[in-house]
Amino acid sequence: MSRIGKRVIKIPSGVQASLEGTCLHFKNNKATQSLETHGRVRVVLEGDSLRFEPVGTSAQSRAFWGTYNALANNIVVGLDKGFSKVLEINGVGYKAALGHKVLELTLGFSHPVKHPIPEGVEVAVDKNTIITLKGSDKQQIGQLAADIRAYRPPEPYKGKGIKYSDEVILRKAGKTAKK
Repeated sequence: MSRIGKRVIKIPSGVQASLEGTCLHFKNNKATQSLETHGRVRVVLEGDSLRFEPVGTSAQSRAFWGTYNALANNIVVGLDKGFSKVLEINGVGYKAALGHKVLELTLGFSHPVKHPIPEGVEVAVDKNTIITLKGSDKQQIGQLAADIRAYRPPEPYKGKGIKYSDEVILRKAGKTAKK
């Protein structure tokens, strides 16, 4: 049995949920998000609580049960509190600047890298080396952070590159002189 699927999702007062067929719609005063279940789970919406029930007894239906519960919970938490990721840039001359809907990164290439900022994401740059991404969609924030990090992942010798703020870079020893 899915332990995640059994969880009842409490919908906070600032978030509204509605069910139309097999599609769940969530909205607050700023954003709207939808979750299409494709009939893989039964959705029970009672007052300010939301729960899912499996359609069958197969392993796949139990997997969908937990997956849709987690996806709906991420939408509710995102619309209520929001999600954020913090990236740090390490390296001499490496920096970030914020333009109009564009994040401009100077990472040691012959040209600055310009990454577009999608709708629904707030980007802040502190001290030219700390990038903060905020938004209501957990998947979108995580993907944007991964895309930015992919331009210059941290290298293991000096730690230069873009890393998550909570990421630990394991350092390797450099070359040593032989006597």
